[in-house]
Amino acid sequence: MAPPPLIVFDLDGTLVDTAPDLIRALNFVLEREGLALVPLASARNMIGAGARRLIERGLEVAGRAASLEDISRMTADFVDYYAAHIADASRPFEGLEDALDNLVTRGHRLAVCTNKLEWLSRRLLDRLGLSARFAAICGADTFGVAKPDPAILRQTVARAGGEVASSIMVGDAGTDVGVARRAGVPVIGVSFGYNDIPIAELKPDRLIHHMRDLAAAVGELSVPQAGK
Repeated sequence: MAPPPLIVFDLDGTLVDTAPDLIRALNFVLEREGLALVPLASARNMIGAGARRLIERGLEVAGRAASLEDISRMTADFVDYYAAHIADASRPFEGLEDALDNLVTRGHRLAVCTNKLEWLSRRLLDRLGLSARFAAICGADTFGVAKPDPAILRQTVARAGGEVASSIMVGDAGTDVGVARRAGVPVIGVSFGYNDIPIAELKPDRLIHHMRDLAAAVGELSVPQAGK
C-alpha cells in the first residue's frame, strides 16, 4: 500500500500569521524614506511574493517611484530589520500544532515551500519551535526559483524524500494554487491568509477556514492518490 502523501505547506498566511512583523518591517523602511506608513489591515494582502515585492508594493501605495538600486537597498534594510524582529508578534494560526500532530499520527511527512528566504523561514520556525516538524524547509533562494515555478515544489518534495505524484500542497494565495497546478499536485486553500483575490475564486481542490479542518481535507484528497 502506498505511503500517505507528503503535505507541503506555504509559510506566511498558511502556517503562521506573520503579517504584524512583516508590515512593521515594511513601515520601518517607509518611515526611513520619509513616506507614509501603511496600516496593517489593508497591507496584509500585499504579503506573499517575497521581500522585494513587498517593498515594491509599499512604494506603489505611497506613490513613490524608485530605481532598482534604491529598491535593492530598501529590501536589504527590510531584511535586516525583519530578521531582528521576526517573531515579535508572529504566531501559528489557531489549531496549527494540533493539525500537524494529527497528520503525523496518520503517517504523513511534512515540508515547507515558501517564497520567503530559506534562512528567514528557518529562523522564524525555530523561534516558534516548529522547525523539527518538517522534513524540508525551502525558500525562494534554496533552488533559485520561486512559486509559481513548479521547480521549487518538485525540488522541495524531493528534498523531503517524497514523490510529486503523492504530495498535496497547502496554501493561501495564487502562487500556491499556481505552483500546485503546474506541478500536477492537488491543493488545499486556506481562507484565513493573505491574498488580494479570495482563495475560493482560484478554485483549490479543497478549501478550509480553520486548521481543525485540514486533516479531513487531506483525507479526501488522499483517497484517489492511494490507487495510483
